[in-house]
Formats: sequence, C-alpha cells, structure tokens
Amino acid sequence: MSDDLRPIVVKRVKKVAGGHHGGAWKIAYADFVTAMMAFFLLMWLLGSTASGDLKGIADYFQNPLKIASQGGSGTGDSSSVLKGGGKDLTRSSGQVKGGDIDAKNKTVNLKETNAEQVRREFEEREKVKLGELKQNIEKLIESNPALRQFKNQLLVDVTSEGLRIQIVDEQNRPMFDTSSAELKPHTRVILREIGKALNAVPNKLSLSGHTDAAQFGGGDKGFSNWELSANRANASRRELIAGGMDEHKVLRVVGLASTVLFDRNDPLSSINRRISIVVLNRKAEEALLQEDGKVDAVEVGAQGLDADAVSAPAAPTK
Repeated sequence: MSDDLRPIVVKRVKKVAGGHHGGAWKIAYADFVTAMMAFFLLMWLLGSTASGDLKGIADYFQNPLKIASQGGSGTGDSSSVLKGGGKDLTRSSGQVKGGDIDAKNKTVNLKETNAEQVRREFEEREKVKLGELKQNIEKLIESNPALRQFKNQLLVDVTSEGLRIQIVDEQNRPMFDTSSAELKPHTRVILREIGKALNAVPNKLSLSGHTDAAQFGGGDKGFSNWELSANRANASRRELIAGGMDEHKVLRVVGLASTVLFDRNDPLSSINRRISIVVLNRKAEEALLQEDGKVDAVEVGAQGLDADAVSAPAAPTK
C-alpha cells in the first residue's frame, strides 16, 4: 500500500484537571471546618445554658410532640403564654433571663446619707480644733512662768469625751486647804489662766471634783467626800469664770468623791485629789443633754450649800 493510502491516526490525550493536586480536597476541608465550628458552638451553648433550660431541651427530645404542643416552661421557654410541662424548670437554678425575676427596689435616703457625711466632717473638724486647743494649752504652760512651775500638776490628754485637763495635788503642794473647798492662791492662778484659753473653742465643759479614799473621822452629820468633791468642783467653776471664761460654757459640775481614782494601786495617794475639766465633743455633749434633760448646767453640791457655808471637820488631808 502506498504511503498516500495509509490511514491517518489522531491520538487525543484527555488530561484530568488537578489529579491529587486538584481543588476537591479544599471543599472537603471546608466542610470539615464548618462541622467543627458548629460542634464547638454547640458545646459552648450547652456549657452556658442553665440547667433548667437543659432539662427542658431533654424533655423535648424525649417527647417532642407533647412538649411542642403544650409549650410553656417545660420547653425551657418561660415566655410562652401556654403554661404546660409542669414546674418552670428555668427558675430552678442557674441563669435566669432578664425580666423573669422582679428586681428589688433599692432606695437610698439621700437626706440621711448627707447628714451622716456632714456629721463625720464636723467630728473631724472638731477633733482638729480640740487638738489645736491642747497644743495651745501646753504652749501656755511652757510660756507662762506662773504655770510652768506647776507643770507636773497639769495633765492634758484627749479622751472619748473630748479634751481633758486635770489639775492634781502634789504631796507638798495641795490645791485646796485641808478638808476644805478654799482654793490655794496658786490654784486660782492656774484656773484663771486656763479659763481664758478655753474660750478659744465653743465647746461646753464638764467639771468634776475628786478626792482620795481617806474618810472623815467626824464632823457635821452627812458631810463626806461627796460633798467635799462637789464643792471643790463648783469652786473651780467660779474661778474659771473669774478668769474670763464664758459662764454659759459650763454644762455640768459634779463631785465624784473617790469613785474614780487616778492611782488605783494607792487609793490614798495625793494624785487622786484633783479637778478634772473636760472640753466636751459634740457626741458627749449630746449624751449629757439627753441624760440631764437639756439643762444649761447641773451643779451637785452639799444640798445647795456653798463651800464657805459648810464647816468642814478636821480630817485627813484631801
């Protein structure tokens, strides 16, 4: 056969796109990632769902037709108007949807809150004022030659009631004559100088007289350390006013005899014989006003007798 008659054979090679290097795997991988995302989303939803809702979901899958037809709290949907499925399981524990529980109304009394704040600020300012008064009295004692020599007999401190100034006896330097409310000359100087300084603050005062535990051996019937301590406190009040202190500052004058000893280990010690002046803070002042019926001043003495009118018996030194 000649070459011209030989049949022509055309070979066509069909190429498959991609092979194992094609893009079909990408679609499969995308489906896998989507499925994983849905799985983790489901896990997150189950983990953040209240136990009541989970119980409702479980009941739905156990009997979907009954729960779906009845609705209500059994499905975990407490908003359904059809109350079915028994107890509202969404309220048993776990999270509760907003609005399911009525919020308790919290009321704040602004008036009381402001009053409390004002009270605290006032107490702080008052504390500062009393601290300044304490420093001024201590400076006065140091700078005044007439007071500096009695420095050991003047005790100044701060208590829960306010600023306390105590004038105490020394063994060889008493404040009063023996068994009497008659002030010694140096005691008059001390009280008058202190009286001037007390006008620096508007606070009220409480004065109390104290004796040691020595008892009278005789004398007028009924006269004792109670009357003596009260008379001495009242005599101190008069001397403070004579020194220039406003008489309306005195809120209470009392005699406590030997009931409040300075030196409990030695009831007969001279330091137990003292006059205590307390510059009252507002809290202590209000307590005294309530206790005393809101009077301007209370004087407790020897049944209204003045110190000079009482003939005190000869007795151990007070």
